[in-house]
Amino acid sequence: MPGAAAGGSPGERAWTTIRYEESDGVATVTLDRPHVHNAFDRAMQVELRDLWRSLRHHDPVRCVVLTGAGDKAFCTGIDRTEQIAGEARSSDVPGVEEHHIGGWTTPFHFDDPGDWIGPKSNDLWKPVIAAVNGMACGGAFYLLGEVDFIVAADHATFFDPHVTYGMCATFEPIHMLQRMPFGEVMRMTLMGAHERLSAQRALQIGLVSEVVAPEQLLATAWDCARVIASAPPLAVQGTVRSIWAGRELSRSHALASGGLLVGLGTSQESIQEGQAAFAGGRRVEWRLR
Repeated sequence: MPGAAAGGSPGERAWTTIRYEESDGVATVTLDRPHVHNAFDRAMQVELRDLWRSLRHHDPVRCVVLTGAGDKAFCTGIDRTEQIAGEARSSDVPGVEEHHIGGWTTPFHFDDPGDWIGPKSNDLWKPVIAAVNGMACGGAFYLLGEVDFIVAADHATFFDPHVTYGMCATFEPIHMLQRMPFGEVMRMTLMGAHERLSAQRALQIGLVSEVVAPEQLLATAWDCARVIASAPPLAVQGTVRSIWAGRELSRSHALASGGLLVGLGTSQESIQEGQAAFAGGRRVEWRLR
């Protein structure tokens, strides 16, 4: 896995399971295993972990677009051809001697793929926008559960096949409970491979924020990302952290932490720049969604 071990900025690394590009403050990360519908194997898990953690310190990138190669699938979860649980495999991540998936000798020690592939699990608080083109199912929800919002092509579908194939669905629907109504999560999970959410239904229930034609998908996500990247990064990252805290904490606890987050996510320089723009009559061109 040369991408995980190499040094330098993300764009200089020889990734093997993902593609990486950056311009205008935006990184585009493409899951690049289309022959298996962009399912993640051990190599991709290691590379995603390394990428998210390296982006924390790569200041030229202020926002990320995450998508999948091809038009058939965004991601279909874990690569089922690889062993789940059993013996650990060696890892090329510095400081990590082995990479294991599943339980150990007791159920109280469990290594979950989500610890490796999710941006928030790897302490990245730069905004991540998912551009979903095709199927997103099962373990894809590890990723979709930790992005900041989702744009979908009109042929995108969402489903969780775990129970159909005799597996307990746990981490994936827990992630989705943060993005979808309880009944919708329960139905999608219990129906398994027998029913899929359309892009339009996902829009209706708030899972995705916009549905577009496939040829407009990346352009739409990039337009959003460039707008976000144009704002002061400290304020953006502080805002992302605040909104996630507001979702995960109780209302009173979130509000109690608000003053600290405002203080951490605000600089006098960015405020003065914003005030000067407002006083100077500079207005942005907006679109109606």
